Amino acid sequence: MEPNTQLDALMYEAGMSRVGLATRINRAAAAQGTQMRYDHSSVIRWLRGQRPRGRTPEIIADVLGARLGRRLSLDDIGMGAPSTPQPAGTPLDGFIGKATALWRGDHQQREDLQKAPVITGLPAVGPVWEWENPPDDTDVSSRGTIRVGLPDVDQLRTARSHYEQMYRKIGGVATRSRVLRFLAEDTAPLMRGSYSDQTGRELHRAVGGLVAVAGICAYDSNAQGLAQRYYHQALRLAKASGDRTFGGYVIALLVNHSLFMGEYRQAVAFAEAGLRTAGAAISPALASDLHAMQAKAFARMGDHAGARRAISAAETASGQIRPDEEPAETGYVQPGLLENALADTLMRLGDTGPAQQYAAEAVATHTHARGKVHRLATLADCELRAGEVDQAAGTAVRMLDTAQGMESQRLYDRLAGVRRSLSATRSTAVTDVVDRIDDALRIPL
Repeated sequence: MEPNTQLDALMYEAGMSRVGLATRINRAAAAQGTQMRYDHSSVIRWLRGQRPRGRTPEIIADVLGARLGRRLSLDDIGMGAPSTPQPAGTPLDGFIGKATALWRGDHQQREDLQKAPVITGLPAVGPVWEWENPPDDTDVSSRGTIRVGLPDVDQLRTARSHYEQMYRKIGGVATRSRVLRFLAEDTAPLMRGSYSDQTGRELHRAVGGLVAVAGICAYDSNAQGLAQRYYHQALRLAKASGDRTFGGYVIALLVNHSLFMGEYRQAVAFAEAGLRTAGAAISPALASDLHAMQAKAFARMGDHAGARRAISAAETASGQIRPDEEPAETGYVQPGLLENALADTLMRLGDTGPAQQYAAEAVATHTHARGKVHRLATLADCELRAGEVDQAAGTAVRMLDTAQGMESQRLYDRLAGVRRSLSATRSTAVTDVVDRIDDALRIPL
C-alpha cells in the first residue's frame, strides 16, 4: 500500500486540515441523507494509502474540488480504481497533479518516497516511448487563479541555472533540498495558474529544466528511484513544451542513469531513441554525449565493434559543436568531457595506452571542480592499469584536494573505487593517500 501523495498535496493546496476534511465529508454525506463519522484518524489512513469504501472517494473529490474551484476525478485524489486501463498517453492535467504531489512529498522527506524503488521492465521504457510517439499535446493552456507570464518563466530559467551551478560546486546532496523547496513552494502554484498555450509551452520547458536538476541531485544523493521519476517527469514536460532538443537532453540523463544501474542494453536503446527522435534538431553536443555513452555501454557488454562505431560517431559530432548555438542544458558537455568518456571506454576495451592519453588530455582541460574530480579518478584508474602506482597516488591526492567541500555520493563512490585500486597494489607508496581517503569517507553526507 503506497502513501497517497496526491491527496496530501491537494489538502495542502486547499489549506484544509485533516479534521477539516473529515468534518466537511461528514456534512456532505449528511446532506445526501447518509450518516458518516470520519475523523482525523480516518484521513491519516487515507493518506497512508487506504481507499475508503462506498461513495466516500467521490465525496472527497467533490469537497476538495469545491474548495479549489475545479472538478477533481478519483485519479486526481489518488483513489482511482487500480484496474482502470491506462490511456495511450498521460493526460497533462492528471500528470501535473501527480508531479506536484511528488515535489511536496519529497520536500517533506517522506520516508516512503526516499525509499522509492527503481522502476524496471516496461514501466521504465514507457515514458520514453510516450515521448517519442504521438499523440502530441495540442493545447497546454490552463485556467487558474494566478496569472502566469513570461517574467515568471524567466525566473524559473534563472533558478535552474542557479541550482545547476550550486550542484557543480557543492554537490547534489546539499543542493537537493533547495531545489525541492523551490519546486514545491514557488513552481507548483505556477503550474496550476492561468496561461495561454504559447506561454504554457515555455512554462513546461522551464519547469522541465528544474525538474531535471532535481533528478540529478536525487541521483547524486543515491535516491535512484526518485531520480528516475524526476527524469520521467522532465520528459513528459518536454513533450508538452514541444521542444525535441530538450527532450533529447532528458533522454541523456536517463541513459546515464541506465549506465549507473548496469542496464547497458537499455542505455543503448534510450540513446538511440534520443538521436532518432530529436533528428536534425539535435544539438551536436548532445549527439556527442549520447554516442559517447553508447560507447561506454557497448564496452561494458564486451561489444568492441559497437563501442568503436559509437566512439567514431561521438568524435564526429564533437567536431561540430558551436557553444553559442547550444541550449543551456547542454552546457555540461564541456571540453574534455568526451576525452574522459573515451578514456573510460578504451580502458575497458583493454587499450591502456590510448586510454591514459585521453584521460590526461581531459584532466589538462579546464572544467568545473566536480567534473575535475571525475576526470582525475579516470586518470588514476588508467595509471594503475598501466602499473604507474606512484603517478596514480599523486593523481589521487589531486582528486582529494579538488573534492574538498563537496557533498556527493557519486564522488564518494569514485573516491572509494580509487582507494580499493590503490590498496590492491600493496605498495607502501600509497599508504598515506589511502589513509587520507579513509578520513574523507568517514565524514557523513
